[in-house]
Amino acid sequence: MARTHKKVRYSPKSKGKAYTPVTAALDVEQTFKVLEGRWKLLILFHLFGGNILRFSELEKAIPAISQKMLIQQLRQMEKDGMVRRIVHHQVPPKVEYGLTDWGQALCPALDALLKWAELRERMVNKDELSREE
Repeated sequence: MARTHKKVRYSPKSKGKAYTPVTAALDVEQTFKVLEGRWKLLILFHLFGGNILRFSELEKAIPAISQKMLIQQLRQMEKDGMVRRIVHHQVPPKVEYGLTDWGQALCPALDALLKWAELRERMVNKDELSREE
């Protein structure tokens, strides 16, 4: 009888998805939909760096957000896999929020967007200065 299992020395790593302009645009659009919402980015920036915050701490950190909206945004982010909700079974109940690994992996991408925005600002200022001369 022949063996049906073989020892695998390595499994080739996938090179990622092969994108066309259309599929790349669609995937980026889907990513932006996960981030859309007035408060999601602000919540993310408060949780970056491994911060784990209680609901009340997030409320204090973002005073302009209503309790209802904060709950909705956190639930959506939890559903999307960016935020994890940690429930401590005690009296009074204690609920904390932190980023998942996938949520934390968004930090370098948002940092790159910030650098891109700074570059634009420098270029606009440079153009304005050259027009004045």
